[in-house]
Amino acid sequence: MTATTALVPARAAWSAVVRRGELLTLTDLHGNQAVDFLVYDAHDTAVRYSAPDTVHAQGNIFLTTGSVLLSNEHTPLMTVTEDTCGRHDTVGGACSKESNTLRYGHHTYAQHACVDNFLAEGARHGLTKRDLVSNINWYMNVPVEKDGTLGIVDGISAPGLRVTLRAETDVLVLVSNCPQINNPCNGFEPTAVEMTISEATRS
Repeated sequence: MTATTALVPARAAWSAVVRRGELLTLTDLHGNQAVDFLVYDAHDTAVRYSAPDTVHAQGNIFLTTGSVLLSNEHTPLMTVTEDTCGRHDTVGGACSKESNTLRYGHHTYAQHACVDNFLAEGARHGLTKRDLVSNINWYMNVPVEKDGTLGIVDGISAPGLRVTLRAETDVLVLVSNCPQINNPCNGFEPTAVEMTISEATRS
């Protein structure tokens, strides 16, 4: 089985086209590192990941093995085939200069954020701010209480845990290896993650 692997440094962005049937594995090398994630149809980026469709279809706001990432056309983009972490967030969103300022104070405005990564990496593929939608946060722990409140708390990941997705069509994947240092989503110290694209194992 052939595979290509990329090391995504702390705070950095990454993107790739994953062909139908290929597997994308995201490995949390050091543990407790949130990985913000967007996915588009590689041939028509107007068709892109839809959090509402995905959550509604599976009846769960958390993603794990068996979860299907649906598009705004309600078509499958990717399927989680393996998850050694346990659950992943769909509601926490991507950090931005604006949200950092609101949550943590104006002194944080200059800090790098996931929206910056998505805009810079997306521009390489002709995407703009209007193409950004609610994203997935792999490895981020966002529990929801009975009264509906939620918070970003210490992660449940650990070094070497991974999540693998199978592309159900040709997809463009955008990743922001989250640079957030003001809450526990990265253990207050962002670290590198690994991306591996491989062929599916044939039985």
